Amino acid sequence: MEVKIGVQYASRELVVETDETTEAVEKLVADAISGDGVFALNDTKGRRIIVPGAKLAYVEIGRSTTGHVGFRS
Repeated sequence: MEVKIGVQYASRELVVETDETTEAVEKLVADAISGDGVFALNDTKGRRIIVPGAKLAYVEIGRSTTGHVGFRS
């Protein structure tokens, strides 16, 4: 699944490919913004992305579109 993370005062969003479920990502975001926590997510390559919860602008959760080549209509 693809997760796009917007960070305050950053010009680009982070795009992460993860094996987590939608519900698991939603819970991680909710826990991060409920206090002074961090949003930490593992990607499919074994890396760990950590963003302070107070700096999250938005999180977009969706399906990945890997394998598509060319124009889409």
